[in-house]
Amino acid sequence: MVFDRDKPYNDLPLLPPDRELENDSEILKKLVSASRTLASVNIEITRLPNPLMLINTIALQEARTSTEIENIFTTENELFKAISDSTKEELADPSTREVLRYREALWEGNNSISDKGIINLDTIINIVNQIKGSRLGIRPPQARVIIRRGDSDQRPGGVVYTPPRGEGVLESYMGNLIDYLSNTELSDTDPLLKMCISHYQFEAIHPFQDGNGRTGRIINLLYLVQTGLLTQPVLYLSKYIIENKDSYYHNLAGVTQRQVWKNWILFMLNAIEKTSRTTLTKYMGELVFAGIFHLRKQDWKCTT
Repeated sequence: MVFDRDKPYNDLPLLPPDRELENDSEILKKLVSASRTLASVNIEITRLPNPLMLINTIALQEARTSTEIENIFTTENELFKAISDSTKEELADPSTREVLRYREALWEGNNSISDKGIINLDTIINIVNQIKGSRLGIRPPQARVIIRRGDSDQRPGGVVYTPPRGEGVLESYMGNLIDYLSNTELSDTDPLLKMCISHYQFEAIHPFQDGNGRTGRIINLLYLVQTGLLTQPVLYLSKYIIENKDSYYHNLAGVTQRQVWKNWILFMLNAIEKTSRTTLTKYMGELVFAGIFHLRKQDWKCTT
């Protein structure tokens, strides 16, 4: 089949993809190393003197960088001003409010996983509504959504992709995606591979008129929590994506246009492994020191 980027991709294959992916030696090798590094992050979270410091720090960085991918920029100074004084949040500039809404969407989604145990359609819709500060639902059949090249790209404005549309089409695709994430009878694939595969599928479905990229990145973290790979949503994946933005979009297009899943999966597993290593070496090291310093200050106060 010749892919036509100008036509709605209503032939998007349902999940799961070919099981041969799970037997590829290169994917299996990368899956093992990514899984081990992610497991180390999860273990170290419990050893921190104050794990909430790490959770809040990474949640805020993830929020800021994820919105930057969508060309929404703010400064750390503006963010911390808005966080430190709730009365200033309403007065913050639109970009800062978008970042703060992303962070709140991440936490609300995490609370939903704690209550329900699974990601369902209501969870996903609530996430996008929190991000956008609106009451969006699945985009209607008549809505014409087209993904175009950005101004900084070659041939800006050109059509990159036209997602599926039509009566009941998106609902059917989303039902299949949610079933794939939670139903082991449909697929018992390793959950880390499922995260990689489902992230492509969500972005290809593009179920909302806006906010799909940020919603998809939150779903990644929530799925790691749902499957027990993380106890808290503390993986700063957006930093890796923005640093490798061209490869991210190139590999997404490779699945869409040629069904080349391997390169996409290797890219995402590499993102998980490298982000996990950064979390272990950078953020946890800094926060262990900060936590010990805080505890020592408390001891000094007690002895004076």
